[in-house]
Amino acid sequence: MKNFQSNPDSVIKEMLNSIGENSLDDLYSMVDKSARMNNLNLPNALSEMETQKEAAKTAKLNKIEYSYFIGGGAYKRFIPSAISQISSRFEFNTAYTPYQPEISQGTLQVIYEFQSIMCDLTGMDVCNASVYDAGNACAEAMLMAVRISGKNKILASSCLNPEYIEVIKTYAHAAEVEVEFVNEKEYKTDINSVKDKMKSGNYAGLIIQNPNYYGTIEDTEELKALEKAPKSVLITCIEPISASILKKPSEYNTDITVGDVQSMGNPVSFGGPYAGFIATKDAYKRQLPGRIVGRTLDADGKQAFTLTLQAREQHIRREKATSNICSNQGLAILNAAVYASLLGKKGLNQAAYLSSKNAHTLADGLKQKGYKILNTDFFNEFVLEVNSSDNFIETMKENNILAGIKISDNKILVCATEINTNSEIERYIQITKNN
Repeated sequence: MKNFQSNPDSVIKEMLNSIGENSLDDLYSMVDKSARMNNLNLPNALSEMETQKEAAKTAKLNKIEYSYFIGGGAYKRFIPSAISQISSRFEFNTAYTPYQPEISQGTLQVIYEFQSIMCDLTGMDVCNASVYDAGNACAEAMLMAVRISGKNKILASSCLNPEYIEVIKTYAHAAEVEVEFVNEKEYKTDINSVKDKMKSGNYAGLIIQNPNYYGTIEDTEELKALEKAPKSVLITCIEPISASILKKPSEYNTDITVGDVQSMGNPVSFGGPYAGFIATKDAYKRQLPGRIVGRTLDADGKQAFTLTLQAREQHIRREKATSNICSNQGLAILNAAVYASLLGKKGLNQAAYLSSKNAHTLADGLKQKGYKILNTDFFNEFVLEVNSSDNFIETMKENNILAGIKISDNKILVCATEINTNSEIERYIQITKNN
């Protein structure tokens, strides 16, 4: 163990005596010797210049020339270079966690602007900023519904992202909430089944995704007409950019809207970071987990921003908190706020329109080649039927195309965004000819 010592023997002996141990070996006796590390075998230290060269050499091993048609909750979109420049400005730097009132005014203001942007996109009255990701947001919204209704049973669509479903199940198990899933019908939530179940009045609410995991746009008119028991809520999980051209959740009587802002100015980056949001009606604002920033005036009558409605475990008794695990993703929402500000309503609308247009162009081209597209009313993702998902994806990868996500042995979830060029779409269709 001496290889790992950072303290003199005398200090180590003093610490061991204070906890009633005679030696380091005794201290680690509960750890099997086969699991202990005796030698790190580290290479010699490198200078800064040598390290930069080594890192550059390693980076060249990454293949980056792929055409990207993968979605399923993580979207590769165009990110203006100005975002990183703006988000790194000193006004947004703070030595404090964004749960403390001592945060810089720049950080507080951008959180406030983010909340305002998300309220505008969703049509909701109030928004938090933020939680871990969309899966976390779905689960926290479920707990909101339980608190609002006083019931511990929730109805959820099986067309939710599978990762979100697993998070919901985990939260539900710990909170002793019963989750019942509604079957899909042609890659869309079976709304007739939803109607029958919701009439019973036994559920705290319904969780549905629109567009759903398969890219299908759910029947919002049916959702709007959905009969709910008193205090029962409708929770809609959305991809926020789609809300710039599709109906806002508020337009079909959604009570709580959740989602992820990864696609708004944040790169895919090997799986993170993401940032979930929860927006809701004014009546339910005190049930929101996470931070909310308000705008006020300081002692001199100048505009100031401050944390408000701080009903989380840092500020009140843990058992009274709306959530005990709802850390924010400060940099991710900063990027999202800057992204939305740079693009504006017109730019967001164009990004959404081009994504949908590219997806439908690809789907139409594949149909002409004899392939089956299994869902019709989709936004920018669709289900493609193939002979073998594994073979299809591997062949496309050999041709520098990431073709989609395998959802079964012969079905693939294909996505397109505004970054996909006409030539990439044509090449995808062309290579599938012999696949």
